[in-house]
Amino acid sequence: MKNEFRTLGVRILTNGKIEGHEVESLRELLSADGKIDREEAEFLINLYRRTDQIAPAFEKFFFKVTKQYLLADGTINSERAAWLRKLILADGKVSEREKKLLCEIRGEAREISVEGQALIEECLAWSANGRE
Repeated sequence: MKNEFRTLGVRILTNGKIEGHEVESLRELLSADGKIDREEAEFLINLYRRTDQIAPAFEKFFFKVTKQYLLADGTINSERAAWLRKLILADGKVSEREKKLLCEIRGEAREISVEGQALIEECLAWSANGRE
């Protein structure tokens, strides 16, 4: 499966955009074993960050899969909170879609570490221009 991911990733990054049929290919590859592991989540993050044109279908898929990975056992521990912090704050801002993800996580997680709670509060306090 790693070769299939690599091949698809190279095609997407060479093309510079993620199109609808590629979202379907990603969905099929990721659903093969029914769960998302860290390597697969990192692969999607790499595509999300390095692609110039992202189809709305991919953005929706990306955030759904990210949430699925983070909440696999229903908890956001300190390690996952650190991983999420790097994901969200990598570009120095917090988008409305990222805020929505954080709200969903807060509402669906059975348990959130102190670090996770702090991240959520910090990010939700950001305005469109940066920190409040």
